[in-house]
Amino acid sequence: MSAPKTLFQKIADKEIPAKLIHEDGLCVAFHDIDPQAPTHVLVVPRKPVPRLAEASPEDQALLGHLLLTAGRLARELGLARGFRIVINNGSDGGESVPHLHVHLLGGRSLRWPPG
Repeated sequence: MSAPKTLFQKIADKEIPAKLIHEDGLCVAFHDIDPQAPTHVLVVPRKPVPRLAEASPEDQALLGHLLLTAGRLARELGLARGFRIVINNGSDGGESVPHLHVHLLGGRSLRWPPG
C-alpha cells in the first residue's frame, strides 16, 4: 500500500486548485498561502521526495532543476536586489509538509540569522 498523497502532490497533480506560476515536467511553483516575505514562492517537485535528507543520488538532476527554476523565477519576479532559498528538513528544521520543496523568499531585506 502506498503512502497517501501529500498536499503538494495533490497540487502538482491538479487535484487541489492552485494558481501555478510555473509548471514543467519535473516541478510546479506557486505562491505560498502563508507568505513570510512580500514574495514567497514554493517550488515543488512532482516526484514525491519526502525531504532533502531522503533524496537519493538519482535525484541529483531534479535537485539542480529545482534550484535553477527558483533562480529563474526570482529574476522573473523582479528580485534583482536579492532573495533567499530555504529548504526545511524535519520538524526541528521547520518542515510542515513531508514533501521536498524550495522556498523562494524576497521583496524585502532579509535578516540573518533567519530563526
